[in-house]
Amino acid sequence: MRFTLIYPKWHKLGRQTEFHLPPHGPVVFAAALPDYVDVTFIDENLEAIDFDAATDFVGISMMLTVQVQRGWAIADEYRKRGVRVMFGGIATMLHAEECMAHGTVFLGEAEGRMEEVLADFRKGALKPVYNHLDQQPDIALVGTARRDLLKRDLYNYRGVQMVDLVHASRGCRFHCYPCAVAYLGGRRFRPRPIDKAIAEMAAIDNNRLFIVDNSLAQSTEWELDLFREMIPLKKKWCSHPIEDKPEVLDLAARAGAWYVYQAVFDTSDYIRERIRRYHDHGIGVEGTILLGLDNHDEDFIKRLIDFLLEIDLDLAEFTVLTPFPHTRAFDELHRQGRILTYDWSRYTADQVVYQPKHMSAERLQELLDYAWTSFYADEPQNMKMARLFARVVQKEMADHTFRPRSRRLRDQHFGRGETA
Repeated sequence: MRFTLIYPKWHKLGRQTEFHLPPHGPVVFAAALPDYVDVTFIDENLEAIDFDAATDFVGISMMLTVQVQRGWAIADEYRKRGVRVMFGGIATMLHAEECMAHGTVFLGEAEGRMEEVLADFRKGALKPVYNHLDQQPDIALVGTARRDLLKRDLYNYRGVQMVDLVHASRGCRFHCYPCAVAYLGGRRFRPRPIDKAIAEMAAIDNNRLFIVDNSLAQSTEWELDLFREMIPLKKKWCSHPIEDKPEVLDLAARAGAWYVYQAVFDTSDYIRERIRRYHDHGIGVEGTILLGLDNHDEDFIKRLIDFLLEIDLDLAEFTVLTPFPHTRAFDELHRQGRILTYDWSRYTADQVVYQPKHMSAERLQELLDYAWTSFYADEPQNMKMARLFARVVQKEMADHTFRPRSRRLRDQHFGRGETA
């Protein structure tokens, strides 16, 4: 069976650096397909779709709301040609009813479920929807992602290999206001068997990883066990938050922690000390800054930007509150009649699509631009990124794991005053 798996094109935030990480969802899904399925993967961000190429079945994997309209258009092109289409992924789960107008919809996690779908396909009896949202499979069934499907050279940035994505757990015991994870993966923390997660990390032919778990700060005992097992790998990695307990940070640093994404939601000493503790252990911090919550007025946002500069964040990424479906934010703002548009192409996290409480939508949009401009006024974003990258090269050279692809690339890394 020839199966074409497509990741639809989407546009990055206006201020983000234009490089593309290898998507994780599609290659994890592909690992759940039986061996008799011949999979071709297309990342439309980096290559064009040949709609006339021979295929039996098309899967469209969508992570972001901003991908859904393009995903529907792709599906419609294949359906005109008589090819059956199935949607999956996070954004499919958030927009399931709308997706059903364009093809079969698979909801939930795929492990152990695809034989049923493929049997129905062979019989010409695909169901409109396969709903497994409330029936999570045994986490031990999660296989090694099919990274062999990725065209590796497309994921280099100026000749530098970027991070590979991997996950060690699913679910999240937190239920944050703007987040849909509680709906998508459940509020029960479900760690993979550590030996399986470690074996997958060890097999990745890339020294740099992004551990994409919703949060590593779910269980102290699990974090400690995971980091101990990661130390011999000598990988260098970034992740979402880890606990800032001394014993956790110490092991994380020894395990190769490069930097973390840390939400900065106020100007408290708690946040200041948390960032300091990361830095004290040699772990960089990229602040993720969400603007436009109901306790944010203009003065608060300006004070927050000043605070970010004081605490020496290595990088910062600014977004505005975006009420994605199946989040507490969507439910509340929809109920209050404050959502200004349901045009999903505008749900990019850098466009204001709702009415803020203390200012106009236009003013919040201006303050988003102010935040980016102010934070990077003294040192441009690309220079801060270069500094963070130089730090990982230093760690790799200390561990004898740095592998420059060529002398030219080595000179490119260090030719602007960065030293190892």
